[in-house]
Amino acid sequence: MALHSGVDKRVVIIGCGISGVGAAQKLIKQGFRNVRIIEATSRSGGRIKTGRLDGKIIEIGANWIHGPSQENPVFRLASHYNLLDEECLSEENQSVDFGGLPPLLSTWLSSSGKKLEADLMAPAVEVFMTLLRKSQEFYNTSRAPMSSVGEFLKTEALRISNEEWKEDEARKLRQALFSTLLKLECGVNGTHTMDDVNLATFGMYKSLPGLDCTFPGGYEGLIRHMMNELPKDIVLFNKTVKCIHWNSQASSKEITCPVTVECITGETFEADHVILTIPLGYMKKHHDSLLNPPLPQHKLHSIQRLGFGTNNKIFVEFEKPFWDEDCEVVFLVWEDEHDLQNPVSDIKTSWIRKMSCFTVLKPAERYGYILCGWIAGHESEYMETLPEEEVLHTVTQLIHRFTGNPTIVIKKLFRSRWFHDPYTCGAYSYVAKDCSGEDIDNLAEPLPLRGSNAKPLQVLFAGEATHKSFFSTVHGALLTGWREADRLISHYNPNPSAGKVTANL
Repeated sequence: MALHSGVDKRVVIIGCGISGVGAAQKLIKQGFRNVRIIEATSRSGGRIKTGRLDGKIIEIGANWIHGPSQENPVFRLASHYNLLDEECLSEENQSVDFGGLPPLLSTWLSSSGKKLEADLMAPAVEVFMTLLRKSQEFYNTSRAPMSSVGEFLKTEALRISNEEWKEDEARKLRQALFSTLLKLECGVNGTHTMDDVNLATFGMYKSLPGLDCTFPGGYEGLIRHMMNELPKDIVLFNKTVKCIHWNSQASSKEITCPVTVECITGETFEADHVILTIPLGYMKKHHDSLLNPPLPQHKLHSIQRLGFGTNNKIFVEFEKPFWDEDCEVVFLVWEDEHDLQNPVSDIKTSWIRKMSCFTVLKPAERYGYILCGWIAGHESEYMETLPEEEVLHTVTQLIHRFTGNPTIVIKKLFRSRWFHDPYTCGAYSYVAKDCSGEDIDNLAEPLPLRGSNAKPLQVLFAGEATHKSFFSTVHGALLTGWREADRLISHYNPNPSAGKVTANL
C-alpha cells in the first residue's frame, strides 16, 4: 500500500504510554517514515509500571487485562508475544462473562477483630451486585431516578436491607459491608465518591468477556515487546512539552509545518501532525498553557466536566500468611459504617478507613506472602504525602485490629503515588455527574475543528479518557492510539480498505 503524500509527513506523538506506542507501531507498519515519540519521563509505559518488592514482581500501575478474550486487543497482543500463562489462554477463561467484577474467594474481617461467616455476608453481596448491574441499565434511557450512582446504590441498598432484614441480627453488619463495597467501587471507577459518578451514563462503560488475568513477568513486558518493534531511538526521553503551537501560518521559508512542539528546555520540533496521548489529569492541570491557540471552549468545558481520580495500591509483605490458602481477597468491614454516610470524617486521622480490601498476590510460589491494599479518593491522595514509616505503622495497626492478632509483622511495604506523579496527576478517568458521552467525543475531536480552512488533523487526541466505552482501561488506551493512527492513514489514503492490514496488529 502506498501513502504517496503521507509517508514523509512529520508525526510527533506526545507520551510513550501504550496509546502512544500503539499509534507509532501502526503508523510505521503502514509506511510512515517520520514518526517520533516525545516522553517527559525516563521510561516508556506511562501508567503501565512494573516494580519489585523484595525481588518479587508487583504492578505499581495497570494490574489486569480486563476481559482477556479475542475482543480485547491487549489480550491479542499479549498472546502474540507469549506473555500469558496457559490458564489465561484457555477457551474456558476467555468465555467466562461476569459483566464486570468476577466473584472472588473472599475473607470478611470486621473492625472488632472477628472473621465473618461467608454465608452471613452473601445476601449483602448479592443485593449490592444486583443494584450495581441495575445502575448500568439506565444508560440510553430517560429514566435514571437519581443523578449519581452513589445516591442510587445507598438509597436502594438501605431500603432493601431495612425491608428484607428488618428482624435479622446481621442487618447492620451487612449494611456496613455495603460501605466497604462502595469504597471498592470508588477504586474501580477512580473516583473519591460514587456520589460523583453519573448514573445516567454509568452503563456506557462496557466490560468484555474473560476472567481478568495478570502478566506473570509483569505488564511492562508488553510495552518492551511493542517497543522492540519500533525503530531504534524513535523515543526522545526526559523531554517535557511546554506548549504545542498549532495552526501556524508559515511566515518564513524555514517553517514548513503547521505545528511546533516546544519543550521546557527550549528545544522545538516541527510536525505536520501531533498525537497527544497524555493523561486527562495532566490535561486538566495544564490545558491553559499546553496549547496555543488555546483549546476551543467546548473542548475545554468537556475536559473540566470529565472525572479523573486517584486509586492507589499499598503492597505489604509478610513472613507467613494470616489468610486461608484459597483466599483471593480480604475485605475490611467497619461495623460502625452501617448508615452509609461518608466513612471518613477527618482524613488526617482516619484516612485508612477508605481502604476497602487487600487482594492476595498469587501464586504463593511466585510472590511469597504479599497483599495489595486498595485505597481511592482524597484519602489516597493524603496517604501519598505521609512518610513511609507512618503508612507502615497505620497499616500494621489496621491489620492487628481486623485480625485480632497483635503479633503480625509487616516485613516490607511499597505504595504507589499516582496523584503526586507530575505527569499523571491521578489514576484514570470516569464519567462524572455533570458529563456525558458527548464530552468524551469532544475530548477526542481533532484540531482544527471541522469546517476550518486550516490544514486538517494538526492535533489529534488519544488515551483512555477518549474512549467512550473502555475509558479507564489499558485496552481503551491502546484502541485510541490505533484510532488516531488510522485517522491519519485514512486521511492520506482514503481507500476504505486502508488500515485493514493492521486491524489485528
